[in-house]
Amino acid sequence: MLLYAARNACSLMVCASVCIGALVWPISSSHGNDHPSGVPEFSGTLIKRVNGKQYRAQVFAKGDWLRLEYTYAIRTELGFAAIEIVRPDIGEIWYVLPQRKELLVTPLTEDVLPVRPELIGETERTAVGDDEIAGRIARLFDVRTERPGHLERFYEWIDAETGIVLKLVSQDRDWSFEYARVRLSPQPTMYFEAPPGYRKRPSTANQKLVE
Repeated sequence: MLLYAARNACSLMVCASVCIGALVWPISSSHGNDHPSGVPEFSGTLIKRVNGKQYRAQVFAKGDWLRLEYTYAIRTELGFAAIEIVRPDIGEIWYVLPQRKELLVTPLTEDVLPVRPELIGETERTAVGDDEIAGRIARLFDVRTERPGHLERFYEWIDAETGIVLKLVSQDRDWSFEYARVRLSPQPTMYFEAPPGYRKRPSTANQKLVE
């Protein structure tokens, strides 16, 4: 019963957005080794839901580094961005703005997509059972977290083979993500670097930071 309730906690809804073609810049054929180790490199199709809106993206992961290429561009304070680059090693998220040749830089937030099983502020983890996500065997956990100002519980599905977080559903708010497809493969380092000729523009919006 618990597995059934957890699986259905994240129903799909259509999000209307402005569509922007994927931005492409030259990619090196080499694969660097200067990224966090211990997590397999992979690509996949991601479905994320926040407050009734659904977002779909192609994800490329190299260690803890992430690159999300959204099917429909997301709105930022400086316009629409179809590409988001997550760099936990420097505590930043970059939104690529091709019209401005800029990267909108925001601090890393609590809601950054986790790759590793341990969640920010995790205090307790209980095994629930086995399940299948994106055609892969997964272990389901009930996870409690304590973050500044609030407690939150999640259902978390972890790939049994690689340890990748395949699905995460908040039990306390409308927030979740899951992979519809995962492919283990090396990812070029330049996917996660600033494109040539772009300058960084710090965000002026209030952000909920990771502490």
